[in-house]
Amino acid sequence: MIEEKSIDGIKLEICANSLFSALQAQQGGASRVELCQNLENGGTTPSYAQIMLTRKELHIGLHVLVRPRGGDFLYTEEEFQEILSDVLFCKQQGCDGVVVGVLNADGSIDLTRNAILVEQAKPMTVVFHRAFDRCSDPIRALEDIIALGFDRILTSGQRDTAEQGKELIKSLVEKAAQRIEVMPGSGVNETNIRSIIEYTKAKSIHSSAKTVVSSKMTFHNEMISGMDESVLQTSKKAVEALCVRLKKEDR
Repeated sequence: MIEEKSIDGIKLEICANSLFSALQAQQGGASRVELCQNLENGGTTPSYAQIMLTRKELHIGLHVLVRPRGGDFLYTEEEFQEILSDVLFCKQQGCDGVVVGVLNADGSIDLTRNAILVEQAKPMTVVFHRAFDRCSDPIRALEDIIALGFDRILTSGQRDTAEQGKELIKSLVEKAAQRIEVMPGSGVNETNIRSIIEYTKAKSIHSSAKTVVSSKMTFHNEMISGMDESVLQTSKKAVEALCVRLKKEDR
């Protein structure tokens, strides 16, 4: 397991959707990367090749999002087996952590399936992802996730952004009482990262630090639409700016 550096006591996690983005996060000074694909749809499981190559190239922490599709977090048995297989692959590849989460139809935590994932993932760090923000009772969910043995919860405080949900995040940090780490994420940027950390008292924070990159194709077929859209990438400069804002002298 890689020891993750902190920035004056705070760990900065960058959500990266490619090997290139992961390297930008590393060069910009991030503590760790959450690797995914399909960031435009909330993130899905990256390919095996992407996981292997990123693990080879990164010397900072690597956590992999394991989510077989977009949409909700109520999974069929086939989808659950896919999640489990991907978790085991990440473990074999020496990843530092996985980011997972399964719900019941009523918005409660699926205790049986999440228990299996935690058991199979250890000794990797196991993070409950933003499925938490679709839970019907966040306080009950917090206690269930702690009891299951998760190490961290990623949450926007059940709002669209962590800034909007900072009241709940602060309450979760207090109620967790260091039994689990609560990490704010969603909409975190250079302008609000400091205030979110100071208000919630969280010890780590999650951002995509993304930029929009247009297609570099010089030929365009005007008779069809799509397949030439702009893409999202992690910006090294944006990561560096986040690191600056986390430093005590700037806070």
